[in-house]
Amino acid sequence: MAEYGAHLLWLRGEQDFLGNRYSRRHLLRFDGGLEIPASSSPQVVPLPMSDPMAVDPEEAFVASLASCHLLWFLAIAARRGFCVDRYADSPLGVMAKNGDGRLAITVVTLRPEVAFSGDRRPGPEEVTQMHQQAHAECFIANSVKSDVRCEPILAASTD
Repeated sequence: MAEYGAHLLWLRGEQDFLGNRYSRRHLLRFDGGLEIPASSSPQVVPLPMSDPMAVDPEEAFVASLASCHLLWFLAIAARRGFCVDRYADSPLGVMAKNGDGRLAITVVTLRPEVAFSGDRRPGPEEVTQMHQQAHAECFIANSVKSDVRCEPILAASTD
């Protein structure tokens, strides 16, 4: 068993908390010391109480799914002897009402584009299979109820 955590800090300062006129901006701190400004999404809490420059929970959720998939894909490709030169993704999460009528990120679509080099390169079917395996192994995808989809973009090689 492993445990993972983070530290969150929000301070009211002089803001009108009881009047609901307070900033939702806060700080996320991770074990390596990285600090990331966070906030509610401006789509959920209007400006100026939200900070559009900060990471919101919905974006962090989508990014964590994509990051987990990327890490598994790289490990699988390395084990199979394929040299990955570049992996890019622009994942998209959709918030809608779920089966219980509650707002949720109901679908996350990953669109990874991977470029390989070297003498040994996977064909489209093998790339798809590696993505399917990465999805099946991803701890984050295995932890959520959302439909997590992967739609890889087959890219040209880098050389």
